Amino acid sequence: MIRTIAVAFLTASVLASASSAGPASFPARIDLPNGFRPEGIATAGEQFFVGSIPTGAVYRGSLRTGRGAMLVPAQAGRAAIGVAVDRGRLFVAGGPTGNAFAYDARTGRALATYQLAAGGSFVNDVVVTKRAVWFTDSFLPQLYRVPLGPNARPGPQAGVRTVPLGGDYVHQAGAFNANGIDATPNGKTLVIVQSATGRLFTVTPSGTARAIALAGGATVPNGDGILLDGLRLYVAQNQLNRVAEVALRPGLRSGRIVDEITAPGPDGFDVPTTIDDFGSRLYAVNARFSTPATPATPYWITQARK
Repeated sequence: MIRTIAVAFLTASVLASASSAGPASFPARIDLPNGFRPEGIATAGEQFFVGSIPTGAVYRGSLRTGRGAMLVPAQAGRAAIGVAVDRGRLFVAGGPTGNAFAYDARTGRALATYQLAAGGSFVNDVVVTKRAVWFTDSFLPQLYRVPLGPNARPGPQAGVRTVPLGGDYVHQAGAFNANGIDATPNGKTLVIVQSATGRLFTVTPSGTARAIALAGGATVPNGDGILLDGLRLYVAQNQLNRVAEVALRPGLRSGRIVDEITAPGPDGFDVPTTIDDFGSRLYAVNARFSTPATPATPYWITQARK
């Protein structure tokens, strides 16, 4: 089944009503700064955080009003790919820098920088569990574990561990590999998508990967950011402009694609790279990789429904 999410347009009458009743609630489109070149999104309650690929900047805003401002300024030598927020801390995957960054999610103050890998790496996405932060690498067959102290306090560089991926995971040379990552609530099972093959895996903290068998041998090509919500897994399929909804069986060893969420139109999906949620609302950031990036290029977040 293919479900099309119609993107709402604000009519003059709606705007007039909104002006008398206060700001419109939970807009279908949230504009980001022109030229921002976003990739990762994370939500914390009604707040959202979006990172800028080439500058490392992080923009924070409100899902309810659509308004926001820069939280972390652009910095030379930094990049922001995947982002995650937990217990007042913001963690950012540094892409080709081989680094990861931690910030105070309230003030934007830098808390820590971690060197995860040297050359030839692409630190892509991130998930926070109770005791650690996990990062994927799309160019190297490994994950990175950064330890956490109480209240998600970033641990020391000395505690960073590289975890080789094994089991069913087969690295594809010269391709984008491990990309989006999420975790079960207890943090004992990680879930990743391999972009090059469209395969999904569970991964233990020791790096043993087990393929998630989808009904009919289905895959999720161009799989990018993912969101695990109980036994529902949402997978952003960037260049395909859709989000796959996968119903997983208990144990996460198998499942089936039950929906393909699309959002056509000028306010809809345009290479959705990562996703997060707030209640029944799903939010996708549009990287627009097929559009020339200029300082005037518009970027936005699209709201859809689970």
